[in-house]
Amino acid sequence: MRLLIAFTLMFVTWSSFAQTAHKMRRQGDRNYESGEFQAAEEEYRKAQSQESSAAGAYNLGNAIYQQERFEEAIRQYQEAVDQASTDKVKSDAFHNLGNAYFGQQDFQKSVDAYKNALRLNPEDVETKRNLMLAQQRKIEQQQQQQQQQQQNQDQNEQEQEQQQQEEQQNNNQQQQDQQQQEESSEEEQKQEQQQKEREDLEQKDLSKEEAEKLLRIMDDEERKVQEKMRKGSAKKSKSAKDW
Repeated sequence: MRLLIAFTLMFVTWSSFAQTAHKMRRQGDRNYESGEFQAAEEEYRKAQSQESSAAGAYNLGNAIYQQERFEEAIRQYQEAVDQASTDKVKSDAFHNLGNAYFGQQDFQKSVDAYKNALRLNPEDVETKRNLMLAQQRKIEQQQQQQQQQQQNQDQNEQEQEQQQQEEQQNNNQQQQDQQQQEESSEEEQKQEQQQKEREDLEQKDLSKEEAEKLLRIMDDEERKVQEKMRKGSAKKSKSAKDW
């Protein structure tokens, strides 16, 4: 359900020495009443340039508010509050100031403005209703912000945990790679040493012990070749598809 917030309309025409400003305000009033808010804004602005008043700022704020330019409306309502000479005008200006803050979803300032309006006009039922709406929205907004903060915190913790896991996996992989390189290097050195010994033995007359040593070296090399062949065969059989 969409909650609508009402706003008070006040059209005040004061006797003025500036007849032109008075006519502009009256024309602005007619435009406003017919829903021509941009035209009403133009007339109110011209009237304000001729003769600034709380009522003129208030009505200009209303025309701007209807066009949902809340930040500009707030400035006009605040000017009306500052220039108001009666509690009624000031209370109405505070009321619509609360509406404009509500439109901006600045519910704390909206609540404050409605409270100021009620201090000047405690019997205003519409302001009381709007104050309750603004307080409710403020609570909902705070709850949503808390939930979002918790979600952000949980997400950050998950990302940090994932990053730590990835770093640990990378470290483990680096250690494995280093260990394999060291083992491979040791194996190569051993093979080179055996090859050298075999070549040395082949190039000279062998004693019985040296002949046995040469045979052991050759047997060891043959055994390693067979192991590599078996491993290669096992890998191929695992990757083969069953038809």
